[in-house]
Amino acid sequence: SQTELISGGSDKQLILWELKDALLKSIPLKGHTEAVFAVDAVYQSDEPDLNLLIASAASDSTVRIWSQRGSEAKCIEILQFGNGFVMDVCLSFLPGSNVPILACGGDDCKISLFIQQNGQFQKTLILPGHEDWIRGVEWAVCGEDLFLASCAQDCLIRIWKVCTKSKQLPETEDDSIKLKENVFTVKDADASYAVSLESVLAGHENWVYAVHWQPSFSKDGSMQQPMRILSASMDKTVIIWEPDKESGVWLEQASVRVGEVGGNTLGFFDCQFSPDGSMIIAHAFHGALHLWKQATVDKKEWTPEVVISGHFNSVEDVKWDPEGEFIISVGSDQTTRLFAPWKRKEETEVTWHEIARPQVHGYDLRCLAMIGRFEFVSGADEKVLRVFCAPKNFIENFSNITGIPMEKLCSHSSDIPEGATVPALGLSNKAVFEGDMAVQPDEDEESFNTISNQYPEIYFQPLILTEPPPEDHLLQNTLWPEIQKLYGHGYEIFCVACNNSNTVIASACKASKKEHAAIILWSTTTWKKLQSLSFHNLTVTQLAFSPDDRFLLAVSRDRNWSLWRKQDSSESGAVFTCCAYTDKNTAVHSRIIWSCDWTPDSKYFITSSRDKKVIIWGQCDLSAITEGNVLGSIKPCSTVLDAGDSVTAVGISRVLTPDGRYIVAVGLENGKIILYTWKQSGKEPALADWTTSIEIDNSQSHALAVKRLCWRHHAGRAGHNDENSSKWLQLASCGADHSVRIFNVNRFAL
Repeated sequence: SQTELISGGSDKQLILWELKDALLKSIPLKGHTEAVFAVDAVYQSDEPDLNLLIASAASDSTVRIWSQRGSEAKCIEILQFGNGFVMDVCLSFLPGSNVPILACGGDDCKISLFIQQNGQFQKTLILPGHEDWIRGVEWAVCGEDLFLASCAQDCLIRIWKVCTKSKQLPETEDDSIKLKENVFTVKDADASYAVSLESVLAGHENWVYAVHWQPSFSKDGSMQQPMRILSASMDKTVIIWEPDKESGVWLEQASVRVGEVGGNTLGFFDCQFSPDGSMIIAHAFHGALHLWKQATVDKKEWTPEVVISGHFNSVEDVKWDPEGEFIISVGSDQTTRLFAPWKRKEETEVTWHEIARPQVHGYDLRCLAMIGRFEFVSGADEKVLRVFCAPKNFIENFSNITGIPMEKLCSHSSDIPEGATVPALGLSNKAVFEGDMAVQPDEDEESFNTISNQYPEIYFQPLILTEPPPEDHLLQNTLWPEIQKLYGHGYEIFCVACNNSNTVIASACKASKKEHAAIILWSTTTWKKLQSLSFHNLTVTQLAFSPDDRFLLAVSRDRNWSLWRKQDSSESGAVFTCCAYTDKNTAVHSRIIWSCDWTPDSKYFITSSRDKKVIIWGQCDLSAITEGNVLGSIKPCSTVLDAGDSVTAVGISRVLTPDGRYIVAVGLENGKIILYTWKQSGKEPALADWTTSIEIDNSQSHALAVKRLCWRHHAGRAGHNDENSSKWLQLASCGADHSVRIFNVNRFAL
């Protein structure tokens, strides 16, 4: 039974994971001085306390051999490789014996074979042939023979065969052509072995990064090794190879080639067969998984399957759509991704999937705000804000996947573009309309060789989806057209917010001087700059409009907050003036204020900071307020809540607890999320106003800092038609651990 796993990482150690009685144990193996990038292990005996032999290669130019017995593991040998690197290692046993053999492939373009004699691994043979760095080696036992597959940056795969050499008379010289054999003798096994090159597989057009045999399976009491190999390459393809039935020659014709076409991606980094060989999985350089399944009728046909996906770097911001039916997130991996619940036809189960990637950018994305239902504005590490609008193809597919009828989603579908495409070397998504989708010229015309045809302007192909799309489709066919750029900031955009009536956008950029720290307000109808609000001295870290749209709150790295009130002057639209703020004398926070939010009734707002403090502010004495005197009357209404770690995100639910308390979610730098409730009891702040409801347990919380918390505006769960929908609230969070999470919160339990 497969209960053990060995892993190596950039933390310079190996970890042996063991699953025993549903408990996960881990044994660390320390010794390497640089990142570990290849590891392999074999069981040496069938004893109960199985003796495990482990080989690991690291960028300290060594291969270490470890032995594990019971719960202790130790390094038994170090093989030095001078100043060369070993890229991959693989362990097996010589045919018909229990003598371990180790294959190492590295940057010297040769495969070194080490054989354990008297407890020491000795370099026995060198297999030359590859002409570039070797990226992968893997053994397979087939009957009496041992096969080794290797792949390299010379685009080739080589298959070697090791077999027992019988002690026979020297053969008579005949004129038949023979492959050169390398023969070596092993004292421990008292036998000679011959190594010969079985085949060279050429089919990839770029570096081959990984090669793996289909796993062996048990049949009639013995282990059967299928003669099938899977390879992954930088040429964006994964190939299955097997020998031809009649001639036994390894051919690519007898193989299957799958992979992504087009798109701005690098190729595949690794691949694996499923245990029964009916599915293959590969992962690309951008962290994306690709899954294919063999068709039941035509075995040559492989179809892409739905697979999990997500960001491959820190996720910086996440927002619910106003109707609460999907979420959009942006991250440092330069993508904007849209996740929605997939409602299968007959089943009750609802699972969340990435169903669109509206923006694949050239800069790290930092923030976003929804402007209505199918429109959003995002900011990246550049000076412009970009506004995107959903194309028709997305709305149709969104309707199919979520089961929401098209009529509900979109009233006027005639003038909406079909999709979007990014021109070669461009950053802006251009709209594609129905008439634009060019008919591809026939292949026999000589037009292919012209430069413009090798880099077609339009990659977009509309597709009708009934299930979440695979990665290659997400990359090219789910972009949203960019409808506007907003210029005005002098440095990288840091935060953006939109008011609840979707008429005004507020944004701010990184700043170390007062003139750059100004907040800019934009109109969403004319896209013109409405106003510049100057107050803070350093970067404004978050902006929030009050739910009634009368106030705009800003918090900053200068440890202060400012509150701006809307003056209704009809001529030039809304004008905001500063009506309250903290300064050196009145500030409570002693470090950067990371985050802020409003209560649903617009009476209070909350700020959270690196100093571990969370404070709710408002007009505490509600009777003493006159319109003119806001400045003096805004004070802390709550006692200072010490959250125990830097508070990087805070969010207040729009729905209260049944007994009328505000629900506050607090996200910490260590990844924890804690839910509190708060209600003002008297005129003076009291500690008893706070109650800690739930600390989300470690297995479900983030591993690194929480970047943003965002509550769904309505009670109920997206994608569910709950009878008791008033019971559930949903909280979306994103973090530096590359993940976006959605929590179901029972408000009656708070």
